[in-house]
Parts: sequence; structure tokens; C-alpha cells
Amino acid sequence: MSELNQILELVIEGLKMPVSYILNSEKRIFYVYLISSVALAYYVYRNSKKDYSFFKYLFDKRTWLSRSAWVDYGLVFFNGLVKVFLLAPYLIFGLYLSFWVNEFLIDLFSYPTFSLSKTQTLILFTIAITIIGDFATYLVHWTMHKVPVLWEFHKVHHSATTLNPITQYRIHPVELILNNIKGILVFGITTGVFDYLSNHQIEKILFLGANVFSFVFMFWGANLRHSSVKLKYFNFLEYIFISPFQHQIHHSNKPEHYDKNIGAKLAIWDWMFGTLVRSENVDKIEYGLGEVEDKKLGNLWQNLIQPFAGVFNIVKSKF
Repeated sequence: MSELNQILELVIEGLKMPVSYILNSEKRIFYVYLISSVALAYYVYRNSKKDYSFFKYLFDKRTWLSRSAWVDYGLVFFNGLVKVFLLAPYLIFGLYLSFWVNEFLIDLFSYPTFSLSKTQTLILFTIAITIIGDFATYLVHWTMHKVPVLWEFHKVHHSATTLNPITQYRIHPVELILNNIKGILVFGITTGVFDYLSNHQIEKILFLGANVFSFVFMFWGANLRHSSVKLKYFNFLEYIFISPFQHQIHHSNKPEHYDKNIGAKLAIWDWMFGTLVRSENVDKIEYGLGEVEDKKLGNLWQNLIQPFAGVFNIVKSKF
């Protein structure tokens, strides 16, 4: 009976997790980021000179109550269960990895003859984790688009035919696991290097909250990336940072846009590797994968099961 109670407690914890995001400053839908996104949306609304209310502009029921949106809501709760049952026990691995990296560097180079100060460590670590993490995200995202087996799972995110901030969490559990593995590796390796260079001056756990760039990214309209609010940056800035509208272009149902604007925070990777599309080159956008694919991924169950069927068909075709 006690084991059943423990399982029930984990299920409840998993279902409560998405609700807690609104009070978690590390999550995109933290209430402060939502408020700043509303303010930026109002700026876009005023400049677009719409002939209907701002409330309707922001909370169109065709977006928030669409069939696609209900899949978003279902997946965010389902993935909450995945995080509790599968991912939570392995998050500590990032701290172990940082310890192993630090020990490896000591064995390889001996103890460093200099040490970064606490201020230097926090500043350089923040810059390094941002650039390395963003590049790793670009590579994983690019791979998701280019490797057919992985694309079957990533399709789930692109099958959204309407965008709202919860669409950020519309990912297949397999992709969720891969993204977390990437995050753990980046955090563990980078933290281990800086732990070595700073002579253990800062507890590893403090590194978890060190990234001010993430705060700026979240505060400056990250929630609008998955929305109908076409917030654009100055043309020159869109070579450096991905604007919300640039990410919306990435969700376009036009095949020529599928592999564009792959970057998360920074646009420099897209610029360097020829996958950048700036806002000035695109006008209207429709979302999804096209009518045929959208029907295959029209409800929560299809989004969970269909990718495995797609992988099976790919493997079968090879033999």
C-alpha cells in the first residue's frame, strides 16, 4: 500500500509541476516574464493599428481554445509526469559530471597556478554557459530536423497549427529526454571546468542560478516566440539575436522555412551556417506541417504514438 501511495504522490507532483512554472523564475512562463510579454505585445498591437480590442488580440479563442492548443496543454502535463518519473533521478548526474571533469583536469594538468576570483568566475561562467549551451541547442535542434528518425519526434512540436506560450512545452517525451541530456552535459562539463579554474571558490549549486542572459532573454518577450504577436527586432539585431517573429517563421508550414532560424537565443549560428531568415523577408505565416501531416498529429494520443510508427516505417524501409 505504501508503494502505491508513493506512486500516487509522484503522479500528483508531476501534474502539479506545470502549474508551478508560473512561480519559477527559471521557467519561461514565470509570471514576471508573462507580464513583460504582455507589455511588449501591447507595443506591437499599438503599432499594428488593429481595429479590435487588445484583449481580443492577445486572447483570441481561435488560438487558446483550438484543437492544437489542447494538445499543448495535454503534453505539458504528460511531460510533467515524465520529468518526475524518468528525469528527476538523473539531474544530479550534472553535479557528478562537473566533479569528474574537475578531477580529470587536475590529473591532466595538476592544480592550476592561478585562480579566477568569484566575480571573474560568475561573469565568465555566465558568458560561457550561454554561448556553449546555445550552440549545443542549435546543433541538437539542427540534428532533429536533418535526421529522419529524430524528425519523427520533433514533428510533434511543429505540428502546432496555432501558437501560444504553452506550445514551448509541446514536445515529445523522447525529445524532452534528449534535450535534458544535452542540458546536463553542457552544465556538467562547463561547471567542472570553471570549478577547476576558480579553485572551488563557488559551490556548484550556485552555478545553476548564475545566468543573467537567460533572465534577459525570458524578460524580453521569449513567450511571444510561440504566439501570434509578431515582435520583430531591428534588422541588424536579427543577425545576433532570434526575434519572436523569426522563431514564428521557423514554425511556418512552408517547407523552405522548416530548417531556418534554428537558434534558440542567438542568431549568429544561423547566420554562420546559412539557416538565417530575417523578419523583413517574410510577411504572412501559417503554422503546422501541412494538412496531411497535421491530421496525423491532431490529438494528444497521436502526438505520443505516431512518431514511433514513423520510426518503424523508416527502419522497415531500410531492410
